[in-house]
Formats: sequence, C-alpha cells, structure tokens
Amino acid sequence: MKLLHIDSSILGEQSASRKLTGEIVSRYTAGRPDAEVTYRDLTAEELPHLSPRALAKADAAEAARDAVLLEEFLAADVIVLGVPMYNFTIPSQLKAWIDRIAVAGKTFRYTEKGPQGLAGGKQVVLAVSRGGIYPAGSPAEFGESYLKHLLGFLGIDDIEVVRAEGLSRGPAQREAAMQAALAAIAPPAQMAA
Repeated sequence: MKLLHIDSSILGEQSASRKLTGEIVSRYTAGRPDAEVTYRDLTAEELPHLSPRALAKADAAEAARDAVLLEEFLAADVIVLGVPMYNFTIPSQLKAWIDRIAVAGKTFRYTEKGPQGLAGGKQVVLAVSRGGIYPAGSPAEFGESYLKHLLGFLGIDDIEVVRAEGLSRGPAQREAAMQAALAAIAPPAQMAA
C-alpha cells in the first residue's frame, strides 16, 4: 500500500492540520507495516503558481518535478491531505500542488457525456483545521467543499474528513477541538482493512 502524505500549513509545529495528518499517517502505518509513505511539505518545498511556462513545460527541471508530483499522486492508494483554512479556502501552496495533479488526459478527461475522472480507486483523508466553526453547507466555507468537488471530478469518491474547528476561540476550545478530531481518526485496525 502506498500512502501520500501532504502538509500545507505555514505554521510549522504549531499547526493543527500537521498534528492531525501526523496522527492519521501514524495509525495507517501501525495498521499496515508494509505501507510505503511519501511525504511532501508544500511550505518547505514551495511550488510556484501555475504559469504559461509551466503549462508549456518550457523549463525542463520544473517539468520533471511536476511529473514526479503527478506520479506520486497516481501511484498512491491513500492520500492524507493537511488542509488548514486560510481566508475561507485552502492555502495557495495546496492549490499549486493541485494544479500539478489535475491534468487532462492523466487524472481526468472530457467525453461526449461530460468530464470523467481517471484517478479513482484511492482513499483520501482530509485533515481540516479552521479557526472558526462552519456548519455543513455554510456559505463561508470554500476549502473542504472545493476539495470534495475537485476529488470527485478526478474520480475519487472515497473521501473521509477529520475536522478541528473553532481553534481560534481560545485555548480551551482549541484543546477540545483537537481532542475531538484526534478521537475521530479511525484506530489502526480499521485503517488496515
């Protein structure tokens, strides 16, 4: 089993989403000692925003790096994404990564009947952290809903969300939210199935 672990928070050791992804990956590997884990820290190895040069593959080094990112995504059976909410949506670092994996002819295609995802058969766990609290369907939440739509567009329908919300509402609320999110992560035995 191949697991792709992506972190995108700029907060380093203070990051709630990094703590969640770390625990999720730890439980997966405890349940599957044969797991091969690939780790990407999108703030340590920043990706430039998509540009005409990148799209045209005008820079050989950038094109080679983008090909590696796409191959990591395609090869993964499980993807654990750290998703902090910045200004109501995902970090730009995560969006730059998405621009490298949402590739026509590789992860989706257009047909006479509409778009078709080509990256199915994967499980994705979104480790979402937010300063506020956003009920389902909130008009102010664009990150989680965007990712669910995008992943569905790519053909992925096995999506689990682990949420820590209200993290900016004081230390007690932060601790309670983190404990609830950590408790919501499946135990190793269930993750191995």
